[in-house]
Amino acid sequence: MYALIDYKGKQYKAEKDALIQVDKLDEEKGKTVDIETVLMLNDDGKVTVGAPYVAGAKVTAVVEDTFKDDKVIVFKHKSKKDYHRTIGHRQQYTNIRVTDITIG
Repeated sequence: MYALIDYKGKQYKAEKDALIQVDKLDEEKGKTVDIETVLMLNDDGKVTVGAPYVAGAKVTAVVEDTFKDDKVIVFKHKSKKDYHRTIGHRQQYTNIRVTDITIG
């Protein structure tokens, strides 16, 4: 069984005991998160598609840890104008582990 969920503006495939990397959450480690924005459910070949969400379906996950991704370097340059600029960015993510998928 798996579910397609919409979480913080992005879509993820959630299976039981799967580790999902989402944008940073302001929850402490070990806290439970309920996600009710389920777009689609597949229960051993029986597919349920929501309009836009499946009524009563819920995905439960546990927050594991928060980390920073690798640094992305952004370099801006304009030729013949003596302009160049370097910026670095490290996005923060949170790992959540799916513990349960319930059908309403």
